[in-house]
Amino acid sequence: MEANMLDAASTALITLLDPWRLFLLSAGVIMGLVLGILPGIGGLAGTALLLPFTFNMDPYAAMALLLGLASTTATGDPIPAILFGVPGGAGSAATVLDGLPMAKRGEASRALSAAYMSSMLGGIFGAILMGISLPILRPIMLYIGSPELLAFAVLGISMVAVLSGNTPLRGLTVAGIGLLISMIGSDPQTGTLRWTLDTLYLWEGPPLVPIILGLFALPELADLAIGRTAIAGNMAKTDARGMFQGAKDCFTHWWLVLRCSWLGAALGAVPGIGGAVIDWLAYGHALRTEKGASQSFGKGDVRGVIASESANNSREGGALVPTGAFGVPGSAGMAILMGAFMIHGLVPGPDMLSKHLNVTYAMVWSVALANILGAGLCYLFSEQFARLATLRYTLIMPTVLGIIYIGAFQGARNWGDLWTLLIFGLLGWTMKQMKFPRPPLVLGIVLGEVVERYLFISIQRYGVQWFSRPIVIVLFAMALYGLLRPLRQDIKGHGGIKGMLSGFGITPQLNPKQLFHVFLLCVIGWALLEASSWNFSAKIVPLIVGGLAFAFCLFSLLNEVFRQPGEAVSTGLASAVQSDVQQKIHMDLESDTDHVLTRTLAIRGLIFFGWLLAFMGSMAVIGLIPTVPLFVILYMRLEGPEPWKLVIPQAIGLTIFVYFLFDQLLTIPWPPTYIGAWFPALKGLIPSV
Repeated sequence: MEANMLDAASTALITLLDPWRLFLLSAGVIMGLVLGILPGIGGLAGTALLLPFTFNMDPYAAMALLLGLASTTATGDPIPAILFGVPGGAGSAATVLDGLPMAKRGEASRALSAAYMSSMLGGIFGAILMGISLPILRPIMLYIGSPELLAFAVLGISMVAVLSGNTPLRGLTVAGIGLLISMIGSDPQTGTLRWTLDTLYLWEGPPLVPIILGLFALPELADLAIGRTAIAGNMAKTDARGMFQGAKDCFTHWWLVLRCSWLGAALGAVPGIGGAVIDWLAYGHALRTEKGASQSFGKGDVRGVIASESANNSREGGALVPTGAFGVPGSAGMAILMGAFMIHGLVPGPDMLSKHLNVTYAMVWSVALANILGAGLCYLFSEQFARLATLRYTLIMPTVLGIIYIGAFQGARNWGDLWTLLIFGLLGWTMKQMKFPRPPLVLGIVLGEVVERYLFISIQRYGVQWFSRPIVIVLFAMALYGLLRPLRQDIKGHGGIKGMLSGFGITPQLNPKQLFHVFLLCVIGWALLEASSWNFSAKIVPLIVGGLAFAFCLFSLLNEVFRQPGEAVSTGLASAVQSDVQQKIHMDLESDTDHVLTRTLAIRGLIFFGWLLAFMGSMAVIGLIPTVPLFVILYMRLEGPEPWKLVIPQAIGLTIFVYFLFDQLLTIPWPPTYIGAWFPALKGLIPSV
């Protein structure tokens, strides 16, 4: 058997090194990198676009092209995440926490290099794991059912305690709100419409892409516009030395790379656990296990970049395991890949391990070679990428915002996507200013639907017996330990429960920032009131989650109001927040606008979000593509003012790029416009009208 596998692996490699197939692999890699760099676009659209072109190809060439793209999208994702704080995809959101602070202090090259190298090593590891594990993981994967998937999701939610840093009460509050957001839409059990606000858009719940871009991209751009500076003030460390140091960091922390790669590949093989969860789990794992991580993560620690990107790239190899072995796609991209299987007569299952073993190992080699080639191309242009962080905000902002709007529109391709982007952008910026951690919110949104769905399935299929399954017990125990660990540390740090409670008084310490707590309490209270009228199956989980979120928010508020000034803040539950809320939150970015006066900050914040509303208004009237050059010209001239010799080329260049890539190549169905309704003849003349 081993000799047969080695022969198949060597034959597949020789077949794949054919010049034509290698060219197709390279083309897929380049396209994957481009789509990874563009915020919110992702590789799903690219994979769907390339699928029809594989009809006349042999299976080896088809897999090379498709996997070349799918494997390297995640390699391009960290570029905008590190340089601008704009996640290229949901799977690179955790990279922002340490990548952006590194770029701000002039270490963009080091951060980018660490991301490329860890992505490459993670991708190779995922491919190797896939090649080794396919024959032996089949019986194990068959054992994983709804109870195990539920337990995995609960384990992910338990990371909230870690991802909340020194404010676990706030973290638990926003995690609960995230779980409630995930339940918006049609209840899967009864069909009851939950919190849809009488809009068809929310029937399926708000899409993840505009939420991620709103929470993490817009707040960073808002701070950039408010501070009116470049992201990095110098290029002192963005040279070959920085590139070498980033690569060296990966090999210095090889054990971290290996652990997170294994975690990404293992979780990637579990259907329903996407990249938006895996990178946070890897980040949380590194935070728990790496020496001194609780003090340095979130401040520009290269280990945070390495952990996230190692897991992010290795998941593709893991996702191929259930796709090839069982015909169960491990991700949305793998679902499209199964279309290629059908086109070329490949049947997932035993045949992939016997009759088509050569093709299976060609897929393994495609993933490995794509990651090597993708990392090489990124290294080649990395210095140019790093220089973007030193440009004036007036040069960066209009281009990035235009791409963000297009990326957000990929959620449901509805006007609601843009409103979701704006609402969550305002929420994310407010949370950042008020020092509420944003990662737990994302984790709750991503995992909430999974928890509710598999909870009901497990109860219906197994009754109470599902709780006694060995894997479930182990995962639940790990989750419980993760949730209780901060409390135990806090009690220990205060010398016992008595010492922990001694910092409270009876005189309230009021602060205007506490109004955000009140706002959240009102939102949660409204949600609970609405849910109370639903039938039992539809409301039971929302009421439990909402009740807990309300309690955590109330306790956090009381803790802040009655904790005496000057009380030392540790890292646990009882000391969640000081009255002035000045303690650093490790698992989120600090605002760079502390030097700006409150009045100025408010005015510039209103101006920034006013630009966003103006963009949407213009888009509603004349369409997105005509809005792009108009927005670029007005923003650069009014905010700069930038010279016309820079304004005109940037406006024309961005418009041409958007037109050919999104309108002609990807054929995106643009939202309807007022001018198109008033003058129907213009629809065939002006794109996106």
